[in-house]
Amino acid sequence: MKTCAYDEFYLPMAMENLGDALEYAVCELALEPDDFFQRFLASGVADAFGNGNPVFMAGLSGAEMARCVLERTGTIGEMPFINASVYKGAEYWAGWTLAYYQWQSGRPFSNIYRYISIAEIIEMYHPLHEAPESKFVTALDEIISKKQENEPTRLQFYRKLAGYSQKQLAEVSGITLRSIQMYEQRNKDINKAKFETVHRLSQVLGCRMENLIEYSI
Repeated sequence: MKTCAYDEFYLPMAMENLGDALEYAVCELALEPDDFFQRFLASGVADAFGNGNPVFMAGLSGAEMARCVLERTGTIGEMPFINASVYKGAEYWAGWTLAYYQWQSGRPFSNIYRYISIAEIIEMYHPLHEAPESKFVTALDEIISKKQENEPTRLQFYRKLAGYSQKQLAEVSGITLRSIQMYEQRNKDINKAKFETVHRLSQVLGCRMENLIEYSI
């Protein structure tokens, strides 16, 4: 069962703010959509926003949030101040609908961005901008699911990063080799593993327990 990122009360404001922020950055400041979004991630604002920080949900306008992002990552040129979007075009829709997807899926923005760029989301505007949000959710779920099939599990990623073979990890962690193999082949769901199992693996691999959890579609 998916857990929404924050209380639904904030969702309309969040969607509007991210839409306004992206459109302000692209249409007023002439930034490339992905340039701004990478700054959004690097600034720490994406994490705060995605966790429902009320400052970014309701305390700031979209333009103010964009300015905050740029100030934290290095101001570029003059930034005209606008309280609200005057365009409501493809860029606004991309931010607006992405905020909805992040809320509905519970995925961090950084995780979503691994699978799709903002430019690609903008390209989805014409077929989907008049459709209900659920259509975008379904479309993006399908994109992510297909790409996930061709990438290693998070356990495999952190195991290799730490320099362990499957056998070595089994010996050090006390988790059976067969279990580790099945988790990495996705034949066994690590999200349903016992707390002790994930804790042992994370301790050996030097990462947080949540780093080993797979995001479900």
